[in-house]
Amino acid sequence: MDFRHTQEQQDWKAMLHAFMEKEVGREYTREHDANREFPEDVFQKIAANGWLGLLVPEELGGLDADPVMFAIFCEAIAKYSLDTAACIMTSMFTATNIAHNGSDAQKQEHLQPFLEGRRKFSISISEPEAGSDAAGLKTRAVLDGDEWVFNGNKVFCSGAHLPGTVIALLARTSEDRHKGISLFLLPNDAPGVDIRKLSTIVRRSLGTTEIFLTDCRVPRDNIIGDVGEGWTYVNQHLEYERLSLAASYVGNARTALDDTIKYTKERHQFGRPLSSFQVLKHRMAENECELQAARLLVYQAATKMAHGERAIKEVSMAKVYAADVAYKIAFNGMQALGGYAQLPEYDMERYFREAKHGMVGGGANEIQRTIIAREMGL
Repeated sequence: MDFRHTQEQQDWKAMLHAFMEKEVGREYTREHDANREFPEDVFQKIAANGWLGLLVPEELGGLDADPVMFAIFCEAIAKYSLDTAACIMTSMFTATNIAHNGSDAQKQEHLQPFLEGRRKFSISISEPEAGSDAAGLKTRAVLDGDEWVFNGNKVFCSGAHLPGTVIALLARTSEDRHKGISLFLLPNDAPGVDIRKLSTIVRRSLGTTEIFLTDCRVPRDNIIGDVGEGWTYVNQHLEYERLSLAASYVGNARTALDDTIKYTKERHQFGRPLSSFQVLKHRMAENECELQAARLLVYQAATKMAHGERAIKEVSMAKVYAADVAYKIAFNGMQALGGYAQLPEYDMERYFREAKHGMVGGGANEIQRTIIAREMGL
């Protein structure tokens, strides 16, 4: 198959990369990473361009872009940081879930403020005893008259603490493993919600949290879709999430490899540039091969999705391979830069930290391989 971009797609990519260089850049990225601050300026600029609505249908105010255009977007916004990309993509997934599964009232209440940059979304799936085994969650939602009452503990809920954020929260409504799970919209300032930010080595800009729910009440209409269908809705969300993550790994790995190449050409040891040493040039050549392969897997999955075909195996293949490649490239970059790799102003330590998180976040590599094996009939 031919995965070369059309002229429209090439123009889209060029515009996005120009935006990242002019409106974001390395210095701004380093600052919000070091200060653990959300890149609000970037979020607002992306909203102003209408790009938050890439996955939202046109009749609801969005752009209704296809998965290939979305993958190009995710690859570009991860140019300098996977965390910067997550600051944008995390909200987009839940907005899409509301657009496709929410009630008319939910769409009216939440989508326009989001498209205008006045609302953010977070997704809460994991719990202390339900990480890779997401269906093992124990947080409960009990209907009491016209309100749902929540009690439980969620963890690694990225961006849940940010002002104006609504959390898409998975909770148990019956004992059935999958059909006993429902999806709710929970304002992060609702009474009974205690959100604590975690001091992780990544997610410095977006931030990730632990949430404690104690007799938290929301209106009965805050459920997304039907009772017991939350697992189905979230799995629809995960197909796009894994595509976006794989694309972002490719985008950031491209920058990491380019930085390594540039450094090894400029740095001299033993009277010649590092790039002239066979061990380094072969390592970078191998990384180039792997990066191109990862990118092809991303656009294979995106193309299949764009044709309306099921791509569960393809997005998992793209995610697991791109995550491994991004980590390998960042690891090799750390080796090539030596002591300078430890300095934030060289960016490589950020690529390295964030690439390692990519092997776990959004579904660990081990889980992706299990999904691929299942799709193979194993």
